[in-house]
Amino acid sequence: MTGCSEPSALGYSGPVMTDSSLRLPNTRLRCVLNLGPKRAASVTLPERFADPDLFADWDPEEGFSSLFVDFDDGQLHLETRGDEVEAHFHDTDGVDTDDSPWPADDSAVLVRWASLLLADFHALLPGLFDDITQAAGWHEEGFDLYVCEVEEPVQLDLIEIEVEGELMTLPWLGAGSVSNDHVDGDGHPVALYWGAGDAEPDMPIAQAWLHPDTEDVLTRAVDGVDWHAIGLPQDEVLEWLASIYLNHHVIPAAEGTLLDAVLRRMGGLDDQS
Repeated sequence: MTGCSEPSALGYSGPVMTDSSLRLPNTRLRCVLNLGPKRAASVTLPERFADPDLFADWDPEEGFSSLFVDFDDGQLHLETRGDEVEAHFHDTDGVDTDDSPWPADDSAVLVRWASLLLADFHALLPGLFDDITQAAGWHEEGFDLYVCEVEEPVQLDLIEIEVEGELMTLPWLGAGSVSNDHVDGDGHPVALYWGAGDAEPDMPIAQAWLHPDTEDVLTRAVDGVDWHAIGLPQDEVLEWLASIYLNHHVIPAAEGTLLDAVLRRMGGLDDQS
């Protein structure tokens, strides 16, 4: 994929207002899942760590999983292949460090809690990740209940989440075809690429990103684009890109929302633990 033009080559447009009346209503999804022993839930975290942002990832080819525990004043990052859990910290600038940004006693409890959480999560893979993916797929098809399969009697957990509604958007109505992809830069920028006819979309024509303070979606067009060839006016393309950006890069998807709820239940951070 060709990289997007440098900001100096882009014509700034500014925030794009989207019509919230065109947003689909929020929906509920209930999932019955096997979450294992939930050992981390028995650890009482210091008050400063009561509400972390959690994210876990899984590399099936390497048999490798990771957990990110984020706070405003630092991050704990853990990795495992199943034998032992390795942990390190990140400071507020995202730089790796072996030194915790928090007091030693509090940090020790956090690392113990997160290590148990990741170990239990990893032990349930790939089955748990498959269940989360399938449940999200069921939700996309309009179903509101997913039940995992188990081979023998086991304690199961009921997870209920609210899935935010997406903006109703039209398909691409211009000439040729388009694609979008993340590019380097502040504010999680995404570039829109265009290709004439059946050609691979490889020409950057616009970019969208988040304002660092307000989190409004900002857009700008690449200078020198022939909008007649694109088949849509610049303003319509930027409005369409803003909606696509919101749907795919801002509004939480069912899969991510469910993963967060699973991690919080396993870590004892929700009111059902």
